[in-house]
Amino acid sequence: MSALASKYKAVRTMTHSLVACLSAEDQMVQSCPEASPVKWHQAHTTWFFETFVLLPYLSDYRPFREEFHRLFNSYYLSLCEEIPEKKLRASFSRPSLNEILAFRAHVDQEMERLFACSIDQEVSRTIMLGLNHEQQHQELALTDIKHAFFSNPLQPSYGSSSLPRETSPLSLQLRWLDCDGGLVEIGHPLNLRKPLEFCFDNETPRHKVYLEPFQIANRKVTCREYLEFMSDDAYVRSALWLAEGWEYVKQTGWEAPLYWERDPGDETGWRVFTLKGWHGLAKLLDTPVCHISFFEADAFARWRACRLPTEAEWESVASKERPQGNLLDTGRLHPAVAVGVGIVQLFGDCWEWTTSPYTSYPGHKPFAGALGEYNSKFMPNQMILRGGSCVTPADHVRATYRNFFHPATRWQCTGIRLAV
Repeated sequence: MSALASKYKAVRTMTHSLVACLSAEDQMVQSCPEASPVKWHQAHTTWFFETFVLLPYLSDYRPFREEFHRLFNSYYLSLCEEIPEKKLRASFSRPSLNEILAFRAHVDQEMERLFACSIDQEVSRTIMLGLNHEQQHQELALTDIKHAFFSNPLQPSYGSSSLPRETSPLSLQLRWLDCDGGLVEIGHPLNLRKPLEFCFDNETPRHKVYLEPFQIANRKVTCREYLEFMSDDAYVRSALWLAEGWEYVKQTGWEAPLYWERDPGDETGWRVFTLKGWHGLAKLLDTPVCHISFFEADAFARWRACRLPTEAEWESVASKERPQGNLLDTGRLHPAVAVGVGIVQLFGDCWEWTTSPYTSYPGHKPFAGALGEYNSKFMPNQMILRGGSCVTPADHVRATYRNFFHPATRWQCTGIRLAV
């Protein structure tokens, strides 16, 4: 229990440190319907522990405030049918940020009481789910505040330090790794007898998949390579795009990744907005291109006469590598140039789109009860991403992790790895 209590404290402290530089006004902003205010992220993750851990497992627990049961419920309809619309979250000036921080302190104190009791494996697994849930929201809070600051006419910076200029060494030019394919196993081999071992329900069960021989790129696609794609008039060539993607291009006027703006003062003609403010694209040319949709990733792959990997191909390669890279813990908060030998950047920098739609694995069983709504209800119309990003907590990634978003999503840290 001491290990679980220590992890709980570490995750909750990380959330506090990530938002410490933000004002109460910053934490109220919701700049697009897909995002949420940072204030809400802090309240919702606390609501999770109150709802799924303290209320059912701490006999004398009293809710901090009864109205929070509905107000900070995200989508668990089996718990409450009348949930406020997501797009309205920024409308709620009350409760105040101070009250939400008091809510977090209250729940943390009550969790300490719970940790002092005898906790069975079911409770431990639910706490681990809550901690991984909070780590997901740490990443979302950073991507949401980045979009909010970009949307602000003042375009403030989240981080105070600047990004260094980086160039890619010759040894890390794009190369292909041969993969034999054959019968492989994917999915997490979860051992239920180890409650501190964790995976989400959509990562199970482990199962066999047959792969044809394939090749996969040794690193992610860079901004330099994507700029070549743009310079070849790719955004006006319908033949490169899936039909739905082409409709998005026409309707939205996409001509570059999100956060790229034209800048005649930079030698490339572009600048990029980051969590550390604006930077000329020239100093980021050899870092991975980021904040692109599945449609753009797919069009780029077609332009290069390649394709995106399937999630089974990706996992078969990544499972042989250590889950380490440019993740949240580095403090960079932006993709970095590829370094190393062999295959690199599988973990961190930016999530990699795959060609795999988000569906359940054969024999999949969702979490019991209301927690069964956590993942499974989102399976239609989403695409799988793998590998984590520069704002993903380091102990939150693994080769079996399945992230998923709608194919038009761009405000998340999403990029490209090619396959053939």
